[in-house]
Amino acid sequence: MHPHLKEILFSREQIEEKVKELAKVVSNDYEGKYPLVVGILKGSAMFTTDLIKEMSIDLELDFMDVSSYGNATESSGEVRILMDLSTPAVGRDIILVEDIVDTGNTLKFLKGLLYERGAKSVTIISLLDKPDGRKVEIEADYYGFIVPDAFVVGYGIDYAEKYRSLPYIGIFNQEFL
Repeated sequence: MHPHLKEILFSREQIEEKVKELAKVVSNDYEGKYPLVVGILKGSAMFTTDLIKEMSIDLELDFMDVSSYGNATESSGEVRILMDLSTPAVGRDIILVEDIVDTGNTLKFLKGLLYERGAKSVTIISLLDKPDGRKVEIEADYYGFIVPDAFVVGYGIDYAEKYRSLPYIGIFNQEFL
């Protein structure tokens, strides 16, 4: 375990198994469709790529880079688009892939934005759900694990661009801020 973590919540093996489960369910639900899968950078990069490798349907992949945290451990509430889609949303079934649903600000903003841009549907899949952190009304349509109201890192999720490469997810010890 990394010395800056209090504990490991989910091992590499647990994450791999959950990704396979989620990919199977989403593939079944989108059978016969051609969804646009949108990974939300940077945190969901690992989850997005692992997820689509396990999906059994044809899909198109794109990414957006948005931020509401910067280098803080709490959301500012202001969502900024750092990199936008290169694929038009008009008439598309969109699957937003997120690392964690925390305050919900980012996903509520993105879901509204994509509908404004003409998306046919917008579905949210998140590896982690932190219901105690929610500030706005939004839920993931699919999620892997529920996490406590703590700051987590690993498997793509960072603090100040560190800890993304950990193959597991753990609770960050904020003494190391």
